[in-house]
Amino acid sequence: MTTTHSAAANLVRRAGLAIVRRHNQHELHVDSPLPSAPALLVSNHGHGGITDLNVCALGATLDELGVSDSVVFLTHQIAWTLGFGRIAERLGCRPASKESADEAFAARQYVAVFPGGDVDAAKPYQERHRIKFGGRSGYARLAMKHEVPVVPVVTAGAGNSLFVLSDGQKLAKALSLPRLLRVKTLPVTLSIPWGLTIGITTILPYLPLPVKITTAVLPAMHPEAGERPEDFAARVEQAMQARLDGLVR
Repeated sequence: MTTTHSAAANLVRRAGLAIVRRHNQHELHVDSPLPSAPALLVSNHGHGGITDLNVCALGATLDELGVSDSVVFLTHQIAWTLGFGRIAERLGCRPASKESADEAFAARQYVAVFPGGDVDAAKPYQERHRIKFGGRSGYARLAMKHEVPVVPVVTAGAGNSLFVLSDGQKLAKALSLPRLLRVKTLPVTLSIPWGLTIGITTILPYLPLPVKITTAVLPAMHPEAGERPEDFAARVEQAMQARLDGLVR
């Protein structure tokens, strides 16, 4: 069973990296050298779950920077709920929790988070260039607790790889998904090969359109003296949005 999961995880990883590097011509800008671990890497979603192009782009970035073996990705619990947890773990993922983060930082590793969760990952097409963290500041509190720097990593382009007609928040609420699965969205998308679907592209891979994907690694950020986690998180999100706007232009 372990061999099967390991082979599947390697296949998923190789496929994801190949897509962003070749099909989407991934381009990397390193605005400032990555600090030594431990550090908290904060990124934005493009679309979807573990097959999100932004997740693949972050993986390609970490490969290029030579630190991919020292990173733990904190991932939504739904991967384990749907039975993909073992494969996710082989890809370096752990359930998003304080315990997972504590273990990784204690082992002097990088921790990668996507604070926007499914709301950021299911943005409708007209909001594809917006970072939607929804006021979440837990990642800032986590960095301050462990006294590690926050390294914002921004990726642009994935929102052009398919058409998200609606994030489906009303439908998700009507189906009690926030309570049952801790999922707030059920996006309606138009993609290859699935066509017009509800929710499919958040679970299963889709073939992205051959749009260019660009990633920027921003300078590390630290809280200011007396700064609240909420204010630090807002400052990080503002820096990320400004850099994303620049990449889009």
